[in-house]
Amino acid sequence: MGKIFCLMGKSSTGKDSIYHELFSSNKLNIKKVIPYTTRPIREGEADGREYFFCSKETAEQLEQEKKIIELRVYHTVYGDWKYFTADDGQINLSENNYLLIGTLEAYLKIRDYFGEEAVVPIYVEVEDGERLIRAIERERTQSVPKYEEMCRRFLADAADFSEENLQKAGIKKRFVNEHLDKTIEEITEFIEQRI
Repeated sequence: MGKIFCLMGKSSTGKDSIYHELFSSNKLNIKKVIPYTTRPIREGEADGREYFFCSKETAEQLEQEKKIIELRVYHTVYGDWKYFTADDGQINLSENNYLLIGTLEAYLKIRDYFGEEAVVPIYVEVEDGERLIRAIERERTQSVPKYEEMCRRFLADAADFSEENLQKAGIKKRFVNEHLDKTIEEITEFIEQRI
């Protein structure tokens, strides 16, 4: 039986970079699970690569069809944005192992849906001051920086990934991302030992 590796951590911990490097190395035979979102696409993103960017109507239709595994709604300064994982045929645990990026809440719902033995958490962390610097630098690259939303996400992460919530979710192993290459090596080894 295959595994779903759920890569998670607060914003600006390097999850996207780690995710892309794990696939580009070809060391692991894992497939992507691409989540959905109703938020606007950012510069440098492509539909179907980071997310399936969909309308609110598409999200509501998938909800009505009971195809949503987990759903989060963020009340942003730009309105409500939905992020979700759908049972849309991407996941077949009898044939493959998978990697996805999600939140702690997403991990718990995916674990409940597929079973604890099938879902493995990979928690990445970075010191908060460094994380804030990374977030500001990333936002500056946007043609229309959304600093208010960046700050909202930064503060929300403190609550979402609190020590209490991490302990309740059973997150024991942590990968401290001080040096990206070293972190990728550690995560690759961790996955290889479990597939």
